[in-house]
Amino acid sequence: MSISIITLVVVFFLIAIRQIGNIKLKIWQIMLGGAVFVILAGEITPRQAFQAINFDVIFFLFGMFIIGQAIEDSGYLTHLCYKFFGKVKSVDQLILAILFTMGAGSAILMNDTLAIIGTPIMILLAKRNMISAKFLLLCLAFAITIGSVTSPIGNPQNLLIAMGGNIENPFIVFTKYLFIPTILNLLFTYYLLKFFYKKDFLIKNLQAGDVEITHHRLSSVARMSLILVIGLILLKVALALLNFFTDVKFDFKLTYIALIGCSPILFYRFMSKKKKYRFHILRKIDWFTIIFFASMFVLMQSVWTSGFFQNVFSRLSLDMKSLSVIMILSVSVSQLISNVPMVALFLPLISSSGAGHLELMALAAGSTIAGNLFILGAASNVIIIQHAEKEKNGETITFLEFAKIGMPLTALNVLVYLLFFWIF
Repeated sequence: MSISIITLVVVFFLIAIRQIGNIKLKIWQIMLGGAVFVILAGEITPRQAFQAINFDVIFFLFGMFIIGQAIEDSGYLTHLCYKFFGKVKSVDQLILAILFTMGAGSAILMNDTLAIIGTPIMILLAKRNMISAKFLLLCLAFAITIGSVTSPIGNPQNLLIAMGGNIENPFIVFTKYLFIPTILNLLFTYYLLKFFYKKDFLIKNLQAGDVEITHHRLSSVARMSLILVIGLILLKVALALLNFFTDVKFDFKLTYIALIGCSPILFYRFMSKKKKYRFHILRKIDWFTIIFFASMFVLMQSVWTSGFFQNVFSRLSLDMKSLSVIMILSVSVSQLISNVPMVALFLPLISSSGAGHLELMALAAGSTIAGNLFILGAASNVIIIQHAEKEKNGETITFLEFAKIGMPLTALNVLVYLLFFWIF
């Protein structure tokens, strides 16, 4: 085994325990340490490390972090919290509202975006109602992971499958094969959470919080940015549909959506008369999560360059048209190399085997719900935890706390999707 693979194993072990002696470690610190180590060990050159970083993802996160921070600072977050969850009176209603509201939102706004915006809302609801913050954060994580399955723009790996799999009309195909089982999985998530958090479901007379907006001008600008993001996403969807029915080919990157969306906030802050507030939002955004992603790209590129996983798959005689094989491998391998690199690895193998829409949808479902198994199975999980830890009196979710619910939930998710695929 190469140094890169050993480093990867150590990184995952440290993320699982997050402590060495009396020293407590953050996820971003562990991943950064792994990336620096493989560079110093000569497994990847500094230039290759820089080229490995997906700056589209980095700039997308940067833009959405700015929007999320402005929404939170202005008090508009509290307003949104009341608007979406103000009418619920029981924990049952709240959990169902979170699962289906955030799940539907992730199918349109992408799961990473909902992770950024949803985390402070969950913490606010938990504090207002004396509910376990871990409980609501887990609910958010599962909701946006499962909800994003049903859309070709719900997450990066689905987008890769929609584009690289030569699917003529991905919105129709994804909805046809994945919508119904996704709804069922969201319902099963509710019952599983109720089983593990019985005491929290006994809380009555929930309060969504005050509706007051503390900073009206910043709130208006943040709302403008949010509308701009939603408008650009709808435009991207419309252009994607147009491309399938005409010879006209128009499109733009998701990165542009985030950067254009956050531009009103940046312009507003830089034009502020009070100099001390000009860089306020830039200082407060979650830079640690951005560092985590940049480090992850470097480490994963080093692992890929080692050729370890390519050699393993070449030695195994696997039927890449088997739905069970695709689902199980997608879930398991995503834990090791993350779901986007896994899809990039599997997509040509599945496509070359003569697979059709069913096999591609199995790849999309498996690689996405892999995020429900362990924390590192989805980037959105890391964003939620990093964002929660950044809050005052920050909350966190340990590896075992996540896996305790994630393991049975993932098994149930796989079974539901497979049964539905076999019906087709």
